[in-house]
Amino acid sequence: MICLFLTVFAYVFKTGWTGVNERTFIAVKPDGVQRRLVGEIIRRFERKGFKLVGLKFLQASDEQLRDHYRDLREKPFFNGLLKYMNSGPVVAMVWQGMDVVKTSRRMLGETNPADSLPGTIRGDYCVEVGRNVIHGSDSVESAQREISIWFKEHELVCWEESTEHWIYA
Repeated sequence: MICLFLTVFAYVFKTGWTGVNERTFIAVKPDGVQRRLVGEIIRRFERKGFKLVGLKFLQASDEQLRDHYRDLREKPFFNGLLKYMNSGPVVAMVWQGMDVVKTSRRMLGETNPADSLPGTIRGDYCVEVGRNVIHGSDSVESAQREISIWFKEHELVCWEESTEHWIYA
């Protein structure tokens, strides 16, 4: 039974199926870790009703960062971004839930904290775009790619949340 579930899970994960099983990648950046915001960020996602299925505290490798930010490699700030992201540990997470990608982007706020509303993570905790505390996938496809950079499939935990019927109709 477990093997069948895992096979179905692997298919769902790779095809980008949405719904309650949609997943996103969230990373608390080095400034967020140094400022001790990890617990607050996790609290916000849990209170929203999303399910944590992967969590790592690590020093990102240069290879991970280059792969993660490959779309920005031609930008003039690329090397500075890599230096910043390699300046301390990060907390990499995978969250699951209905419309988790779109909803988490709203929870994070705008990339530039000056454009972020109060009540968002960046609106409440950030001042400068170069130190904006948190990263979140911007699409289901990006989430799948980013999750595969930071997590192996066996590191993601499938579990049944006892409160799920109170969150989803």
